[in-house]
Amino acid sequence: MVDFTILATAATDIAMLASGAGEEHVTPSVFGIFNATVFVSLSMLVVVGLVIWKKVPAAIGASLDKKIADIREQLDEAKKLREESEELRAKYESRLRAADDEAAEILAQAEKEAELVVADAKKATTDLIARRKKMAEDKIAAAERSAIADVRAKAAGAATIAAQNLIAANHDAAADKAVIDKTISDLGTKLN
Repeated sequence: MVDFTILATAATDIAMLASGAGEEHVTPSVFGIFNATVFVSLSMLVVVGLVIWKKVPAAIGASLDKKIADIREQLDEAKKLREESEELRAKYESRLRAADDEAAEILAQAEKEAELVVADAKKATTDLIARRKKMAEDKIAAAERSAIADVRAKAAGAATIAAQNLIAANHDAAADKAVIDKTISDLGTKLN
């Protein structure tokens, strides 16, 4: 923490020096020529000379050049990585578009196949109905023919019985003999 009393004292001393209220002091010098400014200037020249003699600016420049080269290399590498990532992105986008197109194509094909299956099912159902109808009509026709044949058979049987009864009631053995004789005599003329 800062001690404010020391700061206040220092500020007061500075104000007194600035106003000239204090004493004048003597600048120390060596042989009357070398004062503090000359010593500081000579020291700076020695330091600058040592820096130049030891080739510090070249070392700093080389170090900076090396850092610049490293940064350029990193930038180049980053640029290559970015290009590769752009290529990969484009590749995957094209694959995604191709997959979307393929999915749409598969869906369209599935819809066409579904329509064909539905159409085939409708046709098969219609054909089945037509076949069943034909079979039913054939069964009905067969039943009608069978019924007609039964009715004819029963009618023939009834007619035969009725004829037998009529013949038995109206004919006797003598009448039968005359019919048989006539039939036999007609046979000779009809066969020739």
